[in-house]
Amino acid sequence: MASPAKIGIVTISDRASAGIYADEGGPAILDYFSQALTSPWQAITRIIPDERAGIAQTLVELADKEGCCLIVTTGGTGPAPRDVTPEATEDVIDKLMPGFGELMRQVSLAKVPTAILSRQLAGIRGKSLIVNLPGRPRAIAECLDAVMPAIPYCIDLIEGPSLETDPAVIVAFRPGQKPKG
Repeated sequence: MASPAKIGIVTISDRASAGIYADEGGPAILDYFSQALTSPWQAITRIIPDERAGIAQTLVELADKEGCCLIVTTGGTGPAPRDVTPEATEDVIDKLMPGFGELMRQVSLAKVPTAILSRQLAGIRGKSLIVNLPGRPRAIAECLDAVMPAIPYCIDLIEGPSLETDPAVIVAFRPGQKPKG
């Protein structure tokens, strides 16, 4: 039996990492994947402050040492001075995957006009897909609903483990696969 796929879930927040308030983003991501994924997987979670070097170091650790096929971050994607998640992600990726950020902003813009201020992005580091998500749980779900259909195939293409989804929750797209239903 194959080992469970490792998925890194990183909350980036000065206040949550200091215990000033409870992390809501990380648990929202964990809940989403618990409902959407049917293949075995293991969450590796981190709560860290908004520090560019620390974010980059955490992403490298999760990709290179932990072997996460997917790393999702929440927080630090706005225009505030301490919002440096996209910059830290760009520091460590090999390939930018701009379609993820474009789609997430498009979906969010249909809900709130301030989505234009969001700077989510995604990229590949080795055999890891890194996706920056917003910080609010409802926005996390909306963005994951938009990009999740492409994530399993992207991980296939970078030679990661096969992630299978529950089609009642989200239908993963793989070329050449007959549509279900």
